[in-house]
Amino acid sequence: MFKCVLGVQFDTMKRFLPILLMLSMVVAAPATAQQLRVGYVDMKQVLDNAPQVLAGREKLDLEFRPRNETIEFQERQVQSMDDRLQRGDLTEDARVRMDRELREMRRNVNRQREDLRDELSFRRTEEVQKLEDQINLAVQEIARNNGYDLILSSPVIYADPALDITQLILDQLRLEYEADKRERSLR
Repeated sequence: MFKCVLGVQFDTMKRFLPILLMLSMVVAAPATAQQLRVGYVDMKQVLDNAPQVLAGREKLDLEFRPRNETIEFQERQVQSMDDRLQRGDLTEDARVRMDRELREMRRNVNRQREDLRDELSFRRTEEVQKLEDQINLAVQEIARNNGYDLILSSPVIYADPALDITQLILDQLRLEYEADKRERSLR
């Protein structure tokens, strides 16, 4: 008789155990969710304003400026030749020669401009990839130091402005940049 009663109670308990677990999770979930601290980082703003990124842009500008100036000079030469052809004061033989030379110069300038654009794009990507680790470490440090459980980065569909910690990340990156700069100056 004792076994039978226990058997019935055990079977009943087995049926209600999943329901009881689900109910406890539903009741505990809001309490857990209220303790979860979430932050949001606008990566576009970080990549537009971080001092490391700005310094990288300046470095690339200095690196690519001479080539760009050469191409601009060649473009002015092409324009000058084109103006000369448009005037129509050349002999037929000279006009044909200049037209051929102009087409070749245009192709050369366009090829150089495209090569420069491709190389600059590659170098920008390379510079950003170098900074990704530093940005990620800054985000992790801010998260740990400020008690965040989860940090989301753009693009997201919506983030309440109260969750935005982008300025904290930029401040951290600024501090790191200044420290790196001081360290380099001591060398």
